[in-house]
Amino acid sequence: MVIYPLFISGAEIAFIMFILVMVFGADKIPEIARGLGKGMRTLRNASNDIKSEIQKSAEKQGIDTDVSKDIKGEIDKVKEDIEEITGSVKRRF
Repeated sequence: MVIYPLFISGAEIAFIMFILVMVFGADKIPEIARGLGKGMRTLRNASNDIKSEIQKSAEKQGIDTDVSKDIKGEIDKVKEDIEEITGSVKRRF
C-alpha cells in the first residue's frame, strides 16, 4: 500500500495530472515544474541559513546545541529499563 500526501489515491493524482495538462498544456508543465523546483531549493537554502545562524548564535551564548546526545542518552536509559524487565522474563522460560 502506497501512502500519498494528503491521503490522495493514485487515480486522484492521475486525474489532477490530466487536468493540469488540459489547463496548461504539455509545453508549459516543465516550466512550471522548474519554477517550483527553484522555489523549493530557495526555501531549503533559506531554512539552512536560518539554522546555521541560530546555531552560531547559540554557540556564542554557550548554549548546548547537540540535542542528539540528550536523546541518545534517554533512549539508552529506556533500553536498559526494558532489558532489566524483559531479562527476568526471558530467564523464566
